[in-house]
Amino acid sequence: MRAFSLLDLSPITQNSDARQALLNSRDLARHAEQWGYTRFWMAEHHNMTGIASAATAVALGFVAEGTRSIRVAAGGVMLPNHSPLVIAEQFGTLASLYPDRVDLGLGRAPGTDGATMMALRRDQVNAANQFPQDVQELLHYFEPERPGQRVRAVPGTGLRVPVWLLGSSLYSAQLAAALGLPFAFASHFAPDMLGDALRVYRERFEPSQFLDAPYAAAGINVFAGDTDEEGRRLMTSVEQQFVALRRGTPGPLKPPMDDPEQVGSVLERQQVAHALAESAVGSKATVATWVDRFIERTEVDEVIVTGQIFDHQARLESFRIAAEVLGERIDAVEAVGS
Repeated sequence: MRAFSLLDLSPITQNSDARQALLNSRDLARHAEQWGYTRFWMAEHHNMTGIASAATAVALGFVAEGTRSIRVAAGGVMLPNHSPLVIAEQFGTLASLYPDRVDLGLGRAPGTDGATMMALRRDQVNAANQFPQDVQELLHYFEPERPGQRVRAVPGTGLRVPVWLLGSSLYSAQLAAALGLPFAFASHFAPDMLGDALRVYRERFEPSQFLDAPYAAAGINVFAGDTDEEGRRLMTSVEQQFVALRRGTPGPLKPPMDDPEQVGSVLERQQVAHALAESAVGSKATVATWVDRFIERTEVDEVIVTGQIFDHQARLESFRIAAEVLGERIDAVEAVGS
């Protein structure tokens, strides 16, 4: 592992609003910068009453303006929802305002339900199938202008904003390998194909102008507190959110529950446990043991930490503990190599 970063879904909590969620995100980013996180990722979700980062480029700009050095990253923009030119202009603008601090992660899923997907972009028939061509078009807009080029991203042309591919299956792993791009796997909510995706990406990687060798990241949830019991209690907020989403009743993030067995039915809890299998839950010592096994198992270059936690101060503490654990692992690697 060479780096660790943070994915914030900017949770709108019960009895709060999007403004407070985004203020909390910026406050979290300021702390993450001090704690050694390399990147602060935010993700595009639409029609989700518990997530405030739908306008991802705008939210990242707000975070970047409130921080000094941490990289701000889309994790990700759902490219089938957009014109590649518009995304190039948006992230070209961010890169112009915050030089060498912007990363653009691209996903193929719509990030929403069918009705909202239609509202975002009328022609959805071939949108997903066009993903490889759209990625290459977007990369083209970040290259220096060519003689006779009629369409440019302004700002964007020549800025070569780093582009990542994100995914939860083999598709984006294969495409990232073919294009020589960094790859991030969404194992924090879709763990099933993590090992296969990393293997395919590494085996099929083609060196490019972007990377000489594969660079893989993977997401984990961390719910850390003073005790194992407190960490488990914090996790019940996201468990409730998953159950509500599966029932078709999404809403703001709810407070934690003292008894985890009160979260949904037995079957629903089993389904949520499967989705959240890549989660470190408990005290610092417990989290550290779990993280060591994850790093040994995946050999990822970068760990992306996330965690939907209701109370903002508890969320800060959980991410602080995660940063301590991961920072200690990096220090140990550097000490061996020196």
